[in-house]
Amino acid sequence: MSQTKFVLSKALKANLQPLVVINKADRTNARPEDVLNEVIDLFFELGANDQQLDFPVIYTSAKEGWAVKNWSDQQLNMEPLLETIINYVKPPDSDPDGSFQMLVSNLEHDNYLGKYAIGMIKRGSISQGEHVSVIHQDGTVTKGKTAGVFVYSGLKKVGVDKAVAGDVVAIVGLDNINIGETITDPNHPEPLPVITVDEPTLSMTFMVNNSPFAGQEGEYVTSRKLRERLFKELNANVSLRVEETESPDQFKVSGRGELHLSILIENMRREGYELQVSKPEVIYKTIDGVLSEPMEYLIIHIPEDVQGVVMEKLGRRKGELINIIPAGGEDMRLDYLVPARGLVGFRSEFLTETRGRGVMNYSFHGYEPYKGEIQTRFKASLIAWERGEAVTYGLLQAEERGTLFIEPGTRVYEGMVVGVNSRDKDVEVNVCKRKHLTNIRASGSDDTVRLKEPRILSLEEAIEFIGDDELVEITPKNIRLRKKFLNKGERDRYNKQVSLQKK
Repeated sequence: MSQTKFVLSKALKANLQPLVVINKADRTNARPEDVLNEVIDLFFELGANDQQLDFPVIYTSAKEGWAVKNWSDQQLNMEPLLETIINYVKPPDSDPDGSFQMLVSNLEHDNYLGKYAIGMIKRGSISQGEHVSVIHQDGTVTKGKTAGVFVYSGLKKVGVDKAVAGDVVAIVGLDNINIGETITDPNHPEPLPVITVDEPTLSMTFMVNNSPFAGQEGEYVTSRKLRERLFKELNANVSLRVEETESPDQFKVSGRGELHLSILIENMRREGYELQVSKPEVIYKTIDGVLSEPMEYLIIHIPEDVQGVVMEKLGRRKGELINIIPAGGEDMRLDYLVPARGLVGFRSEFLTETRGRGVMNYSFHGYEPYKGEIQTRFKASLIAWERGEAVTYGLLQAEERGTLFIEPGTRVYEGMVVGVNSRDKDVEVNVCKRKHLTNIRASGSDDTVRLKEPRILSLEEAIEFIGDDELVEITPKNIRLRKKFLNKGERDRYNKQVSLQKK
């Protein structure tokens, strides 16, 4: 998995000594030797040194509660694993007698106590109410006072009067602090090596909901509330960036990918916020005078019978095939380097082509020169013609043009996206159109007509689907797609300007 690769690479760079545990060794189809060879290959790929390659191996069954160092050993309990941890994992490198020093490795936020600075005490001790200095990443030093010191008991924080070197603690009272900064004794302000946090690769515009249904379903709908919530998120979400724009109702929010931003949006929706978001855009950089874009290392596991179509899809998105490996049975593992913008909208397409049988994971690889234009959407939208309530008769007419996103009884407004067109041109449809009463037959005579199952989009699918001229409207009760310009005349003028700019 790409996340395993990412974490392991960080551990190896920190010169940590690994201990390999191969679990599920009790299964009848277990292949521990093959797994061990794959782990060795992974270590070589990530640049492990000779000492790190000389790792101990333990075979375990967590389900049955046993661990062994060799296959011939008797399977009794977990003691071999615990003994190996004690023998091979070094204790914390700390000095209990020196002046206080701690590197902040994580942050949390509490509505009552404020920001928690979390890390392992490298040297000395810390007490509640003690004066300390904070050495920031730019080298500046500020002074503060600890309002509380907490240690961990399981998953809970427990307040203590004093913590010593080697303890993992959470300190409150220091609000102006970030990951990678050092808390020290004010009389001996010595910094520890700085931790760098990966920079954001995608940005979206968060804005106040201004649709015709604005303010009807959410509790927090104003720009002031939206701004407060976004800047509050910065207290603990260290990879997030929030920037104010020229408009007081819009904010540029940058994160580590679609999933990172989607989690924030979903949390806000559940908390009662109404907002609109734009299509994700990658963050470009100019490196040595060359325009560069973020690349993702993509790992996918797919059945062999869909390998061709998936490779074709990734080829269109400027994906570069790195490796093909049999993954057991009829499955294949494919490794790709893909531009981050090429993965926008790929997940739903991937699940469709593999019929839900594929698994994909990706992690940030680095910046590389710009790969050229990528077309990620090949179909246009079905747009509601007027405001009202969608009915079966109107939906039946619209269904002939593509796939619908809504059901009968759904409230719509002019400019709302109600489906995807089977062609590459936007079409206005009247989903509110009713069959009128005549002297030949009643208006309800077609009530038995059955519509196709609509495609109800999740939040992630909605964000993936929208184009440059569309927005996702998010409320606690609904997720709607809409055009930036709801009026047809305004949309036509906008599209004309875009086509002239391209020429």
